[in-house]
Amino acid sequence: MNRTIAAPHLSILLIVFLLGLASSCPVRADVRLPAILGNNMVLQGGDTVPFWGWADPNEEIEIRMSWSRAVPRIQAEQDGTWTFRVAAPDFGGPYEITFQGKNTVTAKNILVGEVWVCSGQSNMQMTVQSSANAEQEVAAARYPKIRLFSVKREVADTPQTDCEGSWVECSPETIPGFSATAYFFGRRLHKDLDLPIGLIHTSWGGTPAEAWTNDAMLKANPEFAPILKRYEDAVANYPQAMVQYKENLQKWEQAVDKAKAEGRSAPPRPYAPLGPGHPHSPSGLYNAMIAPLIPYAIRGAIWYQGESNAGRAYQYRSLFPTMIRSWWQGWGQNDFPFLFVQLANFLQVKGEPGESEWAELREAQLMTLGLPNTGMAVAIDIGEANDIHPKNKQDVGERLALWALAGTYLKDVVYSGPLYSSMTVKDSEIVLHFQHVDGSLVAKGGEPLKGFAIAGEDRKFVWADARIEGQTVVVRSDKVAKPVAVRYAWADNPICNLYNQAGLPASPFRTDGWPGLTADKK
Repeated sequence: MNRTIAAPHLSILLIVFLLGLASSCPVRADVRLPAILGNNMVLQGGDTVPFWGWADPNEEIEIRMSWSRAVPRIQAEQDGTWTFRVAAPDFGGPYEITFQGKNTVTAKNILVGEVWVCSGQSNMQMTVQSSANAEQEVAAARYPKIRLFSVKREVADTPQTDCEGSWVECSPETIPGFSATAYFFGRRLHKDLDLPIGLIHTSWGGTPAEAWTNDAMLKANPEFAPILKRYEDAVANYPQAMVQYKENLQKWEQAVDKAKAEGRSAPPRPYAPLGPGHPHSPSGLYNAMIAPLIPYAIRGAIWYQGESNAGRAYQYRSLFPTMIRSWWQGWGQNDFPFLFVQLANFLQVKGEPGESEWAELREAQLMTLGLPNTGMAVAIDIGEANDIHPKNKQDVGERLALWALAGTYLKDVVYSGPLYSSMTVKDSEIVLHFQHVDGSLVAKGGEPLKGFAIAGEDRKFVWADARIEGQTVVVRSDKVAKPVAVRYAWADNPICNLYNQAGLPASPFRTDGWPGLTADKK
């Protein structure tokens, strides 16, 4: 018996047929670039720059570059990935590059200049609109040859191949939410070098260095086993911790409503527990916010972080250099310049010499200068006692730029304040010797030197008298007849005034190696 198929049933059969047909045919994968490659980008000059992306397996891709008559063709790998390297054109632009396979992708308004990655925690994340003189700085930010890229904050368990973000020209419209330290650094380079500058901003407030370090390098060093064990335990306890967190969050929301009704300040929000997706996860930010940038050609990196590791400052002596090496290894760019900010002064001024976790963290940063191609901007004079995020990011960016101008671009500029090098004991005095004196040492403001403490074999420090003699500082105290050690600016928020003639402050330091507050903290 013949039967007529009803229209609704016919539609369903047609859909099923089309789906089956689609599943039997290869799925087309358009030629695609990662986010870091696109309109308005800055390519690193004087280098062979890589382009990479995805397409169909074995798909042929034709490449056209506005700076070259050559039209190379490449073939995607079996997994659909492809890479193309080419010598960067001359500094300047704008240029275009087109990738044509089954579809066409064109990146326009490309400049060639100097590219720097800018990373760290909240002091790198702090924006131009939150910095000092924000209104004037934003209004003046008309630098179309400075290009900005901000990586979306994400966490990942494994290295990712792409991120979210896009390049934009620097303008009063695009600069307010961008990193202030990165911008002021890039602006100084742009003015002094007269070249396009590309700034890749990838930071996350409150995060520790281990989150930005490659997993394999963390696991390779037994010293970091406590970090990994702490996270492993947190993951195991995560379900129970989340239940407690949600209960605390509900109580907090009720407390906030009550505080508002009574006109009081709201209580602080409870912290989410450490576990999957947490920004403190070891390697979590390296995987999601550094790995996707590799192998984009860069000149170097700047870094502002350390506050979250201050309680484990001795460990930071190894952790921070390991993090830097993991970046060098990832990019494979032969120890590119890595410039960082030493922690600024913070918290209340102490009346007497004492121990300090922040001083120990600054010491760990100072020790990192032992790595090749590193530089440190001292910020001991531009912090704020009541704000862990000092607004003066102009000087921070400028001081980082001085290291780059001198070390990377070989400009004749004074780039560092005095750095302690050695000491000699002479009777009841200790004579301190320094590098980067720049002619002579200076007590800023013309006042007597401040911030020096001295101790004998009993390891009890007292405030010391200090005087400048040429390129040395002589330290003594009537209370210490046989001195053995000196410390300078060894406090959370020290009062100190040793500079060189270029107006750059001396780094805090100590001559002793006695165990501190964090020696056993892992």
